[in-house]
Amino acid sequence: MLFHSSIRKELARTFGATLVVLVTVVMTMTLIRTLSEATRGVFNPADVMIIMGYTVLSDLPTILALSLFIAIVGVLTRMYRDSEMVIWLGSGRGLASLLRPLARFCWPIFVVVFALAFVVLPWAFGRIEDLRDQYEKRGDIARVQAGQFQESASGNRVFFIEKESGDKQTGTHVFMVTRENGKETITSAARGTVQVIGADKFLVLENGQRLEKSLSKGESTVSTFARYAARIGADNASSRSTTPTSTLTVVALLQNPSPVNGAELAWRAGLFFASVNLMFIALGVSGVNPRVGRTGNLAFAFLAFVVYFNLLVLGKSWIETKQVTMVGYLVALHGGVLALSLIWLAVRHNHWALRLRPARATKAAA
Repeated sequence: MLFHSSIRKELARTFGATLVVLVTVVMTMTLIRTLSEATRGVFNPADVMIIMGYTVLSDLPTILALSLFIAIVGVLTRMYRDSEMVIWLGSGRGLASLLRPLARFCWPIFVVVFALAFVVLPWAFGRIEDLRDQYEKRGDIARVQAGQFQESASGNRVFFIEKESGDKQTGTHVFMVTRENGKETITSAARGTVQVIGADKFLVLENGQRLEKSLSKGESTVSTFARYAARIGADNASSRSTTPTSTLTVVALLQNPSPVNGAELAWRAGLFFASVNLMFIALGVSGVNPRVGRTGNLAFAFLAFVVYFNLLVLGKSWIETKQVTMVGYLVALHGGVLALSLIWLAVRHNHWALRLRPARATKAAA
């Protein structure tokens, strides 16, 4: 049908433009947050763009659902404003008849949201955790940054190098504090070089001074040296010691039932159910009231979206704390929203209205 085709084309244009804007906004916010975490030593600064890409990919289900919701509300509101809906409704078609062209346009997006929520989302979170873990387990030399105090991987040594070479193998004005075996050692040297002796890496210091202090007795010993070698920690290539629930696959969540795993599973399923329910909500709230204007209708639609997704977040915490069960939460929230949306759509489709009898007519009848 020509009218259905025109609706789908306009929905595609609006959805594409909205998606580009939202992805740009999310990428900007994610970049700022990732740069802030990189400056605090959470991520490798060289991996900022990769982590930003994985983060945006994990946020795509929400972005797609919001873009679809805005596109439907915007297109239908414009049709009301330009009196196109008057022609559609005047031809004997009700508001519910628009479900068919909307469903034909939305079902590929629903499939993408389902795949992202259940397959891509845990993979993206897993890659982010891998990059975070690899950076935390990097070797002592990889941690050193010129002009900054850096702690070793074991936590018992602090380095400071004033200047370093491009390959990080040589540095000047080296300062090192070590605390182990009940002793605290402060070492400073004019120059330091990383050398491989045998199978281990050593930091070879030249022309320096070493202060060794016993933490239990308080005795101190000061010595100078022309050459001193200190063994440094190498990169830790072991796998992640912890596995957050956000990185687990659906099969793993189902095989290990627990409140935390159930909350994660409810969150992923909620992203898909919410995207479907938002189609019905958008159809129900679309319209233009000449007395209120277009802004009031769009504000109400945006408020409905915010409340719905906040309930998704709250529901996840409720399931984790065993306040509600996963199945009960999914049925109550998404089933309840679907029922209310269908009732609202039926009221608008059939033009039902609550009519009160005037007071005079009531007295006359008496």
